[in-house]
Amino acid sequence: MNRLSALIAPLCLVLTAFAANSLTCRIALRGGAADPLSFTAIRISSGAVVLMVILALRGTLNRVPVDPRAVLALNAYAVLFSFAYLGLDAATGALLLFAAVQITMVGAALWRGERPTALAWAGFAIASGGLVWLLSPGVTAPPLLPAVEMLLAGVGWGVYSLVGAKVREPLTATAWNFVFATPIAVLALAFDPSRLHLDRQGLAMAVLSGAVASGLGYALWYLVLPRLTALLAASAQLAVPVLAACGGVLILGEPFTPRLALSVPIILGGIGLVLIARHRRV
Repeated sequence: MNRLSALIAPLCLVLTAFAANSLTCRIALRGGAADPLSFTAIRISSGAVVLMVILALRGTLNRVPVDPRAVLALNAYAVLFSFAYLGLDAATGALLLFAAVQITMVGAALWRGERPTALAWAGFAIASGGLVWLLSPGVTAPPLLPAVEMLLAGVGWGVYSLVGAKVREPLTATAWNFVFATPIAVLALAFDPSRLHLDRQGLAMAVLSGAVASGLGYALWYLVLPRLTALLAASAQLAVPVLAACGGVLILGEPFTPRLALSVPIILGGIGLVLIARHRRV
């Protein structure tokens, strides 16, 4: 059980960082404080700066081989995520994003021959059902382009996570992923310069999202990933919309509905079953 406890603590920190990322994006992008390209460029570049400073302070600034798939997947996720939320409400966007993440990661795991236990599948189904139940009542037919953008963002994040499961130096790999992703994000600003805008709140949210929620959060995610099965990694991320919704209640004053109150233990309980199944197999 000590091994399981040691896994839960960093995993909870990662999921909290992901939820904080959602909140900062929602504040900046949905509030009009930043455009998607400016937000993404600041987000990725600030994450790169913070991570490289940490490496320099540790004396581990040596470059490691960078997987182009991780760099491209990181950029694809960040850019498409920002654009998609201009045309989607929070519930629809989260449902599309995490559905795509799950399909990508679980599909890849099955392709590689991973065979989850019946208990793990049950937990995954319960957590997935709880998330759908939480989000579906507010879901209407989404605009086609934003929906496709969010689905592709989920595929990008799933690919980034799958690549990260194989790295040996999580912090260093994440730092260099952000460094190589920065020029791409900056060059994207030339795509539509007439629509670029960024006020102080947008800048603050982008830096917070990049330096803390993205940079440090993703580094910790790469540290945890090798200890997770693909099914557990996909299932655990189902908690992010729940945490983001709770954060919206506490920070943004959004209503805490009875459906949210009931869905939280269902989703977290399902994730708990996947964790237990992994512990038994280990």
